[in-house]
Amino acid sequence: MDLTGARWRKSTRSGNDSGACVEVADNLPGRVLVRDSKDRDGAVLAFSPSAWRSFVEMATAG
Repeated sequence: MDLTGARWRKSTRSGNDSGACVEVADNLPGRVLVRDSKDRDGAVLAFSPSAWRSFVEMATAG
């Protein structure tokens, strides 16, 4: 997967000091990328924008 140009940002749901941080890159066409901020060279999950939107809606609804 080509990650060139991905602009990563820390999730607003990640804690400030807990170490449980997720980074999201949603600036690439047709996909949203997610990774663990503690392992930036590790696995990257890729979602379609609609799948990511559904996940975020369900997560925020509880």
